[in-house]
Amino acid sequence: MKVKIKCWNGVAVWRWDVPNEEVCGICRVHFDGCCPTCKTPGDDCPLIWGECTHVFHMHCLLRWLQTEGSRGQCPMDRRTWGNFEIGFFF
Repeated sequence: MKVKIKCWNGVAVWRWDVPNEEVCGICRVHFDGCCPTCKTPGDDCPLIWGECTHVFHMHCLLRWLQTEGSRGQCPMDRRTWGNFEIGFFF
């Protein structure tokens, strides 16, 4: 018996490769989703790692750093914020 495939539709799943964390520490949305500002996850809603190794949606962190109460500190451990890496990769 032979089977002939007439049509094939591929499906892919992506996810951020974030060790030890599953949700943004600011908005509490899963990293595979997107921040409240964005409509779709992925390159338009990148993640940003701090020198302290905490990870956030870039838009959430930028809003946080613009508030007076942030004092330029990480929202998780209150160390001075320093960018380590912005994730535009899967």
